[in-house]
Amino acid sequence: MMQKNNSSSIYVKFFKPLIDFVVALIIFSALSPVFMVIVILLAIANSGKPFFTQPRPGRKGKIFRVIKFKTMNDRKDKNGNLLPDAQRLTAIGSFIRRSSLDEIPQMLNVLTGNMSLIGPRPLLVEYLPLYDDIQITRHDVKPGITGWAQVNGRNALSWKQKFEYDVWYVNNVSFALDFRIFWLTVRKVLKSEGISSETSATMEKFMGNKV
Repeated sequence: MMQKNNSSSIYVKFFKPLIDFVVALIIFSALSPVFMVIVILLAIANSGKPFFTQPRPGRKGKIFRVIKFKTMNDRKDKNGNLLPDAQRLTAIGSFIRRSSLDEIPQMLNVLTGNMSLIGPRPLLVEYLPLYDDIQITRHDVKPGITGWAQVNGRNALSWKQKFEYDVWYVNNVSFALDFRIFWLTVRKVLKSEGISSETSATMEKFMGNKV
């Protein structure tokens, strides 16, 4: 990994966490009425379960629990296995995904210091042993609600492309880049671009670099 310059290191260590907290607090406070309405609607759609939490690796691989709105129900097939994502995505859940409102609860992860507003997305814990020596450097910074990969394709990207964007971000993180990503994210959300991959309602699982 490239050596970050001093100004970048100072930004990441001191100013970025402060900006994260202040901006996340403002956004969450402003969206709190929307938050409460969505909680009620999802509680009705998902049998009283409006939230989805899952362990995810944060900076340096430290595990934390990410919180999101539950946009899929728990329907199973006759063998007791969960149905494919596309079949479990509820109508209200589909709308919430298209509008990216499912990310609102992650402001709480930012406020508690587990996540950043901008950074590589927190992926599944099971992926940790599958990364190569370069891909694993995506964990050198806190994971983010949005990131360089998200504004360059989001779920429409292949895993190889996604990780290349993540590593590039880690090596080039700065206030100017974060501001650019934030602005591009707003535009992406308004256009509902790149929500799904070509073959799934969500992103296909990462199977490792030999697949």
